[in-house]
Amino acid sequence: MDLEFTAAEEEFRGEVRAFLAEKLSPRIAEKVKLGKRLTKKDMEDWHAALNSRGWLAPHWPREWGGAGWTAVQAHIFDVESNAAGSPRIIPFGINMLAPVLIKYGSEAQKKHYLPRILDGSDWWCQGYSEPGSGSDLASLRTKAERQGDHYIVNGQKTWTTLGQYADWIFCLVRTSSEGKPQEGISFLLIDMKSPGVSLRPIILLDGEHEVNEVFFDNVKVPAENLVGEENKGWTYAKYLLTHERTNTANMGNLSAALQQLKRIAKETKKGGKPLSADPWFAGRMAKAEIDFEALKTTNLRILVEADAGAAAGPESSMLKVKGTIIRQEINALARRALGPLALPFVSEALDEGYNEAPIGPDYANALASDYFNNRKLSIFAGSNEIQRGIISKTKLGL
Repeated sequence: MDLEFTAAEEEFRGEVRAFLAEKLSPRIAEKVKLGKRLTKKDMEDWHAALNSRGWLAPHWPREWGGAGWTAVQAHIFDVESNAAGSPRIIPFGINMLAPVLIKYGSEAQKKHYLPRILDGSDWWCQGYSEPGSGSDLASLRTKAERQGDHYIVNGQKTWTTLGQYADWIFCLVRTSSEGKPQEGISFLLIDMKSPGVSLRPIILLDGEHEVNEVFFDNVKVPAENLVGEENKGWTYAKYLLTHERTNTANMGNLSAALQQLKRIAKETKKGGKPLSADPWFAGRMAKAEIDFEALKTTNLRILVEADAGAAAGPESSMLKVKGTIIRQEINALARRALGPLALPFVSEALDEGYNEAPIGPDYANALASDYFNNRKLSIFAGSNEIQRGIISKTKLGL
């Protein structure tokens, strides 16, 4: 594999940079770089700008509105957009549900839902985890009973990210208790406005309302909202999780975080010298960068193989484990570099327009928030312990 970009790829990089300079609002970019809260409208506006250019869903087939990019082009866009300070694309509709619908959904489902994901008509959230059913997802208990042309759904989902904004939720539900637990699960699309759906916020360690509990009390769901076949949802769930775990490596975000860490290390003084000159700190920072470069190469190799039709199986688990470890290390080093300036955490300081005198650099409060929030990375999308088990079983035969 050639690790140098071709002339055409460098030309594409220039095209991406020109687009970002023209379409990315400086106000939004500053909010992202300083770790300020983004509103739903901020995210929707960026979503719309990408969609107008045809760049919102690069990995979708062209026939459904995809950009038709190669894996390398997608990587270039990811790195450049993160460096510029663009908001992340909310992944639930674009990167999680859509690939499942494209592969397993009915023609009617594709024609209805995919355009609405692209134009922003529907904001989706994910209904997988339950109390007691996180990494052991097959033990889920939310039940869907078929009654004529509807399902009646009862149960609870938790850690539902940005569910407070969602119009729809894609859910794993239990439709049979016979056989192995994985064999009785179905994949159902549920309107969040349906009678019997309620939501309760969960406030995280960093003070943010990012996740929620969702409750289903005799919720009536049309049978046409079943994706694929009944009791085959585990197959679709694994397919979705492969996409989620690959994206969890989040190379563009990692690259931007690493560059910020290097700037902080140069600006922070210890004994009159930049912290980057301290052997202990410089050594840890160098290891994080070496690990990142190795991960970047592996990520590109896997994506290129996927472009050629290879299925990303345990490789996605490898990316997930290593990507989250590196991200948490970068967070820890940035917070350590700031020392006591990273200790204060004022939730209101993340709001746009907050004008109190900052304690230390303007990014200090956001870095403290990132440190706490990103502790979750090694747990969600299947804990890193679970991923190591997958790797051991499929690659090492253990």
